[in-house]
Amino acid sequence: MFAEVALSISTFQTFTYKIPKDLADNAQVGIRVKIKFGNRFVYGVIISLSNKVDYNGTIKNISEIVDEKPIISDTLWKLINWISYYYITPIGKVFNTILPVQLSSNYSAPLYWYVKYNSSINQNDIIILKNKFPKQYNLLNHIKLNAPKYVSVSSLNELSKSPLSSCKSLYKKNFISLVKKEKDFNFKDYSFDLINKNIIFNSDQKSILEKLKKPGSFNKFNPFLLHGVTGSGKTEVFIDLIKEVLKQGKTGIILLPEISLTPQIAGRFMSVFGDSVVLWHSQLTNAQRQSIWVNIFNGKHKVVIGARSAVFTPLKNVGLIVVDEEHESAYKQHSPSPMYHGRDVAIMRSKLESSMIVLSSATPSLESYFNYKNNKYKYLELSKRYGGAKQPKVTIVDLVDEREKSNKSDIVISNILFNKIEDRLKKNEQILIIQNRRGYSPSVRCNDCSEIIMCESCNTSLTFHENTGSLKCHLCGFKDMNVENCKSCLGSNLFYIGTGTQKVEKLLKKTFNNASIARIDQDSIKQKSKMTKILKAFSNKDIDILLGTQMIAKGLDFPDITLVGIINADLGLHFPDFRSSEKTFQLIYQAAGRAGRAKKNGEVIIQTYDKNNPIIKAISNFDLNNYYKIMLDDRKLLKYPPYSRIIKIEFIGTNINSVISFSNNIKNNFSKHYKGLQILGPASCFLEKIKNNYRFQIILKSSKKYDPNGKKLHSFISHNFFNKKNVQYRSNKIKIHVDPINMI
Repeated sequence: MFAEVALSISTFQTFTYKIPKDLADNAQVGIRVKIKFGNRFVYGVIISLSNKVDYNGTIKNISEIVDEKPIISDTLWKLINWISYYYITPIGKVFNTILPVQLSSNYSAPLYWYVKYNSSINQNDIIILKNKFPKQYNLLNHIKLNAPKYVSVSSLNELSKSPLSSCKSLYKKNFISLVKKEKDFNFKDYSFDLINKNIIFNSDQKSILEKLKKPGSFNKFNPFLLHGVTGSGKTEVFIDLIKEVLKQGKTGIILLPEISLTPQIAGRFMSVFGDSVVLWHSQLTNAQRQSIWVNIFNGKHKVVIGARSAVFTPLKNVGLIVVDEEHESAYKQHSPSPMYHGRDVAIMRSKLESSMIVLSSATPSLESYFNYKNNKYKYLELSKRYGGAKQPKVTIVDLVDEREKSNKSDIVISNILFNKIEDRLKKNEQILIIQNRRGYSPSVRCNDCSEIIMCESCNTSLTFHENTGSLKCHLCGFKDMNVENCKSCLGSNLFYIGTGTQKVEKLLKKTFNNASIARIDQDSIKQKSKMTKILKAFSNKDIDILLGTQMIAKGLDFPDITLVGIINADLGLHFPDFRSSEKTFQLIYQAAGRAGRAKKNGEVIIQTYDKNNPIIKAISNFDLNNYYKIMLDDRKLLKYPPYSRIIKIEFIGTNINSVISFSNNIKNNFSKHYKGLQILGPASCFLEKIKNNYRFQIILKSSKKYDPNGKKLHSFISHNFFNKKNVQYRSNKIKIHVDPINMI
């Protein structure tokens, strides 16, 4: 018998191997195998079996079968094949994304000693223990403080020189239980403390739950778009749905775009469902990932909460998938391949599982909104905030006018925002400040020669970071500690342009020196647990002002935030990307929604240099209908999604002339054109040079009028890139981005 094996490499070619007789009984499609490839041993996956092959040469044997039985369900195997086709990625790479080689059903977690206090102890025995064995008594008291939970013996080292020996003595005297078990992972670093809430649903929530919980709803592909204003109680709807799913013996997946959103939601779900819930995201250690994966596979966990890769977890009998904040670009994988979109993969998995899927957002993506308008999704709306909370009042601050009045060239905090912050601090209320740009100053210019200090590897300006006294490139990570002199003329007359979170933080601390201020961005959150600690402190009102980038602009629910300040609403608004206006609207609308989520009224101050921009105006009025009309009209006129499908072909190489020649040669040799296909470029990417590689791109737009399911576009790509033998890559590379989120 022979097996066709796919490897996790950048080729669609598969390789034929012979199955030895002693392995034949276990060889099945979807099983991982170890093979000799060239001079090294690698892992692959069997994609097909046959009794004979046409090849007459020597065929190597499979060396080892990794999995004793198939650990990829039929549904996930179909999902792998769909991802490979749709995102134009070799099936071996897709398989390795869903099931990395280190994950295995054969994994056995190491066992550790744990103890638990025995509550039925006779009090006289405790008195005797205290008098005869005071050290054991102190140890027992510590264990009692954690009752009824188990305590790891290794955590008792400070209380005893030999904690295991002491615990065994206590066990023999019946004071404690002593067991050896799998390590309890501490999810406190990733979740808030458990809070049990007595939720009384309002009429809107009841109406939506009635529609969602109709008989048979979790047994068929059932796509819903839940459009709920910020603070409308969507999380409580999800919890009630999961209760029903578990009651029916099914499982559920809750997808979140970023880890920053996990702590609060995780705490709420764990308080209701306990150990049935588990977290899955990139911050887990290898040991945690191994153990959690096996527990999901074996059915211990019924609900998975996590970032985009959680959609691949091996839950069986899935009845519900929720994609919260479905509009977020963080659901898109940019590297490595497959460059999938978590929301769209979730929709396909739901279809294959015959389950319900709920896409949820206060600012649905234009694609999802368009699908609802075209009856592909059922539409549900929560139009009011939970508990009678009102939408915040929005004030637009014209920074052009502010600059003229103050005679200052650089306005960070306007007079209006300054006064509002001061007022909230006096009232002991909390403030959220958003500036979606890291560092201190995004650019540094020499006033002697007017040169901007650039990254030589990326041809983009270096950002000044005051906390480390360095210039950094946010694309390649280059760091320059010499911030005294210009690289061109060696002059020292440097001028720092623009505002990052560090500059805002410095100004806030100087101006409001009695306030407790914390910052969350990629630079400040290096340790896995630091973000959760800051958010917990903010929740406990130990922090007055929370400052950050888009990481804190959505999904978080803090009842005492009454003021949100947007330092510069224009960041990203005028990028040469057809999604820039949509992303800006979503970011500011979501950030504004953090204010006034309880009984206290909220206010939002939006600072802008472009007050008449229609997107800014729509935000100021929370006018979603006008926003969608503006955006859809523009997209239709320019033939961009959702009226077309897009594939971006990126050409990369170290020699700019070679990249230009290569990209032009590819375009000039395109064949099999069809009606409704528009080809733009080649042209340089907005960020033309990254890590010493030059980047050019061709954009393919395929009208849905002529290509409704995208098959023509995929066929065009297949014909022009994989069926032609005369394509000369030389030292250049090609990346094919299906449904790109970022055109820059």
